[in-house]
Amino acid sequence: MRQTASLAIPMGSLLAADRRIPAFLEGLGLTEIPPDCTADAWLGGLSDTALEEAGLDRSQIADHLLLLMQLGGAVSALRREPIQTLTILGGQGKTGVAEEGDVLVRAGEIMCVVGPTGSGKSRLLADIECLAQGDTPSGRRILLNGEPPSTEERFAPDFKVVAQISQNMNFVVDLSVAEFLTMHAVCRHVDPESGVVERVIAGANALTGETFGDDVSVTQLSGGQARALMIADAALLSASPVLLIDEIENAGINRRQALDLLVSGDKIVLIATHDPLLALVGDRRIALHNGRIAAPIVTSAAERRNLRELERLDHALLTARERLRRGARLDEPIDFVSSAAAMSDHGSTRSLP
Repeated sequence: MRQTASLAIPMGSLLAADRRIPAFLEGLGLTEIPPDCTADAWLGGLSDTALEEAGLDRSQIADHLLLLMQLGGAVSALRREPIQTLTILGGQGKTGVAEEGDVLVRAGEIMCVVGPTGSGKSRLLADIECLAQGDTPSGRRILLNGEPPSTEERFAPDFKVVAQISQNMNFVVDLSVAEFLTMHAVCRHVDPESGVVERVIAGANALTGETFGDDVSVTQLSGGQARALMIADAALLSASPVLLIDEIENAGINRRQALDLLVSGDKIVLIATHDPLLALVGDRRIALHNGRIAAPIVTSAAERRNLRELERLDHALLTARERLRRGARLDEPIDFVSSAAAMSDHGSTRSLP
C-alpha cells in the first residue's frame, strides 16, 4: 500500500471533515471504523474480503479520500470570500459588432435582461451560467469579484457558483417535496434538521395560490408550484451566490414577492423578462439587440411612478383571476382604487424611490 502523510490523521477527524467522506465509505460497505485509528493504519488493516466487496484496492480508496479532503478544504476556502460582484466583459453581437463597455452587477441588486425574442437573452444567461472566458460564441468573459473564476468554480459540481431557474421545470425523481429538499440540503452541507426544509416550503407556498404540503410528490407539482419551489430553494437553501431567472412572469406566481425573497439573501440576481413590471422593478436593465448588449439603463423616478400605475392594473387582473378560479362572478365594476390600496397593504418590502 502507498503511504502518504496526508492520511496520517485519525479517522474520526477525517469523517468529521466533510459529509461526503462517511457517505463514500458507507457506499463501499465500510461502516465499522475506529475513530482513533489513523487513516493509513485503518486502510492497512482492511481485509482482502472487505476490499473485494468494496470493489477498490487500498491505494484507490486512499486516492478518493485524499481528493475528498482537498475538495472539502477548497470549498471552505471558497466560501470564506463571499462573491460581491459579477462583471460581464463585453464580447460581440451576432454580426460580429463589438459590445461597448463592461457590465458590473452587485450582490443584492436585481439586473433585468430585456429584448425581443431572438435578441440573445438566453445566450447571455448561458454565458453567465458557464462563467464564460471567451470560449462561447459571444466571446464574453465573466469575472467574480473582479477576477477570472477558478477551474473548480467553472467545472466542479461542488463549486457551483450560478443557479438557474429556466422556463420549464420538470422533475424526474419520484420523491416527496420534503425528501427532495432534504437530499439537496445534505448535498449542500446544510443540516436538514435546522428547519430549512420547512422554510423553503413556506416560502414557496407564499408565492403561489396553489399551496402544497411536504408529502406531495415533486412530479405532481403544477408548473407554478414547481417554479415557486425552485425559487424558494434557490433563495433559502442554495449556496450559489448568483441566480439566473428566465421569464418568471410565466410561472403563475407572485412576482414581486419572488423578487423580495431572491434579494433577501444578498445574492446577485439577473432576470430575463418580457414583463414591463419586472423590467421596472429591477434596479437596472440590460437591453439586447441582435445579440449585443447595450449600455445598462438605470430605472428612473418617472419609471417608478409608472410602475405603480402598472401594478394597480396587475393587482386588479390577479384579483380577477383568483376570483374566477374560485368559481366567483365578476359582474361588478373593477375598482382600481381599492386594488391599489390592497396592493399597498400587502405589497413589496422592496422600497421604491
